[in-house]
Amino acid sequence: MTSRKRRRIKGMIRACTLLMLPIITAYSMKGAAGLKKALNSKNSMKLGRAVSAAVSNGDSTADSYSMRLPEPEDILNSSAILSEGYGYLEETADVPAGVILQDPLDMISDSPGEKPYPAENEWTAGGSIVRTTYGPYSGTSFFDLEGGGQVNNKTSVPNEKLMDESRCLPNFTLTDTSEPQVLIYHTHTTESFEPYVRENYDAAFNYRTTDETKNVVMVGDAIQAELEAAGIGVIHIRTIHDYPSYNGSYGRSRESILPVLEQYPSIKVALDIHRDAIATETEAYQPFIEIDGKEAAQVMIISGCDDGTLGMPNYMKNFHFACCLQQQLETDHPGFTRPILFDYRHYNQDLTTGSLLIEVGSHGNTLGQVQYSGQLLGRSLTALLLSDKVRR
Repeated sequence: MTSRKRRRIKGMIRACTLLMLPIITAYSMKGAAGLKKALNSKNSMKLGRAVSAAVSNGDSTADSYSMRLPEPEDILNSSAILSEGYGYLEETADVPAGVILQDPLDMISDSPGEKPYPAENEWTAGGSIVRTTYGPYSGTSFFDLEGGGQVNNKTSVPNEKLMDESRCLPNFTLTDTSEPQVLIYHTHTTESFEPYVRENYDAAFNYRTTDETKNVVMVGDAIQAELEAAGIGVIHIRTIHDYPSYNGSYGRSRESILPVLEQYPSIKVALDIHRDAIATETEAYQPFIEIDGKEAAQVMIISGCDDGTLGMPNYMKNFHFACCLQQQLETDHPGFTRPILFDYRHYNQDLTTGSLLIEVGSHGNTLGQVQYSGQLLGRSLTALLLSDKVRR
């Protein structure tokens, strides 16, 4: 029996125990009447969901801020900024519906590095934070995927051709093995976020920090925890690639990736986890969606295309994986994603046929929102990697 199957069996036993506990207690204390009351109790039937609670709900009370939706073409056209301008508790492997993570605001790094995250009393007021939720887009560059979500085609490849390609399954297969099969890394490791929901961003903070409890490494940790809880092996490269120098980040992340892929040929999926930077001179955008009563940052997958100069002959195979993941995310949580960006970009996506860059929110999103998005992303990715689509 594989480790994944053992964990799933243990998880099912634990889940059943948790669900039956209030019923057993009620019966022992109050007899049949107590049992009937317990069975009818909404609270008792929500225990399974409560087990998977991951982040604080503190942000969700502040709902009076701007909800203005910018024009779509102003956000996903070439003027949009993409990844420019930096832990989790030990998971309980038996928890079936996701691991329990510590609120990132409560995390204290043992080694915050040369550029720590600002303390509470160090924040200054800048421009406005615009809270918004992006819906479906219209325009000639956009088309809908059959299973949910959209693609934003910025290339000369016809939409009809990409629609046909979007129906293809991923070009890799996974098996039950103790070897790692997923690689998570961060080219722009120091990309960071807002501390909580508020009206103004900090004009003095460039939203980069070497504290890995407050940058995209924390998001990678959330993804990793979900995958490992399902028995999927993960290598998470936590190396800082964009500090002190931002230029050359992709070359440095490539140097980190290559030895890992050589050592572990079992790795089929390589995810470069970033955050976006959607802003004007006076506003920072916070793209979010409420999922199961909590706010999550909307995510965007970037799948690179080769115009013949980028050295990515297998770029369409990454696109197959991107479309499968996008549709899995939208099936699990409608509205969670922004359209896949299919553009002439390299981003080290020549190294596997499961290489993608994923923007988890923007610098206007909060730490809690992006951590929750990491969990949701990890769960949907787990569902895809355990499905017949890649285990055929």
